[in-house]
Amino acid sequence: SIFSISFLCLGVMEDRDGATARVIEGLKDLYKTRLLPVEKLYSYHHFFSHQMTDAEFDAKPQVLMIGQYSTGKTSFIKYLIGRDFPGQRIGPEPTTDRFVCVMNGPDERVVPGNALSVSPDLPYHGLQ
Repeated sequence: SIFSISFLCLGVMEDRDGATARVIEGLKDLYKTRLLPVEKLYSYHHFFSHQMTDAEFDAKPQVLMIGQYSTGKTSFIKYLIGRDFPGQRIGPEPTTDRFVCVMNGPDERVVPGNALSVSPDLPYHGLQ
């Protein structure tokens, strides 16, 4: 089972302080003006990873949990957030066999992993 946990909304810059927002914008600019042209020149994206998107720069830090089934990953997430979450199943046999992302937001919902990977405002494009 693989879990990616983010307790803050992704892609939201409004709640960041000015200095943090300026650093992120500066990193985006450096990437687009200095690194991206070199990546394109040497066809980096054909052999390694995709071109970085604004969503990847704007995303809040995340925690990735990977491990054998029934080792407590889901129980740990439940403990951290202090409650059950949509799509949660706990059992002695494998119960979560897919990508799960737990994010803070205005409503509880389950979004399939393939939908997350094609969403332009989330940093999961590399999972396609």
